[in-house]
Amino acid sequence: MSSHDVPTRQKSRARRLLRAAVFAVAVAVVLFGVGYLVRSKWGPMQSLDDSIIDATTSYTRDHPGFRSALIAWQEITQPIKLYAVGTLLCLWVWLRKGLRTRAWWCFATMMAAWNLGLVAKLVVQRSRPHVEDPVSEAPGFSFPSGHALNSAAWATLVVILLWPLVKPRVARGVMVGLAALVVLLTALDRVWLGVHFPSDVTVGVLTGAGLALASYAGYSGWNPPKPTEVDDPDLEQHPAPSVPTPSER
Repeated sequence: MSSHDVPTRQKSRARRLLRAAVFAVAVAVVLFGVGYLVRSKWGPMQSLDDSIIDATTSYTRDHPGFRSALIAWQEITQPIKLYAVGTLLCLWVWLRKGLRTRAWWCFATMMAAWNLGLVAKLVVQRSRPHVEDPVSEAPGFSFPSGHALNSAAWATLVVILLWPLVKPRVARGVMVGLAALVVLLTALDRVWLGVHFPSDVTVGVLTGAGLALASYAGYSGWNPPKPTEVDDPDLEQHPAPSVPTPSER
């Protein structure tokens, strides 16, 4: 590396870390800004939340089969189950694919997202929706939705984790589509069961996905200005051996 490359790399790294900081600030503004409106019981948002909950729970109550499917999805997407799968994927990427730094980054961000959701609930302390004839019940506070936040963080992180290992464009598209579907179904599930307000799940999704993207922006900020095809710091530290030319054999 020449002496001229060092300032260039430092500037590139600084720009990427600044981008990560901007993402993080945006996430905090959304989470705690809407959290303030929730704490202050802002009328327009509360009225909209209540009217949607009344409509969704009425439909779910009248359709037992639909309710059973919602409860089943609720159990499948418990954060601890999602992160158990995510941890196994991280181990696979590390031990079988050799992308140690990428795997540890993904795991650490999953744990950060999980804990951020728990802390935000304790800070805002919003009560669950009050439904006279509830179709489901859930413990704890309501804002933000833990299912929505963690499913969005998990889905975003899994896509980023596996992105360099999934080469075909169609396969990447399918992966992104499935991840988005998991997040959408989870968000709707919470509202149709009446255990979260629409604002809870909306902020949860934005926070989870935003945190994952902010973390990745910071992680990629430590890559060189011209990353390899796999775009992982591990490959810069341990490059694959080159194939000798006929003249070198």
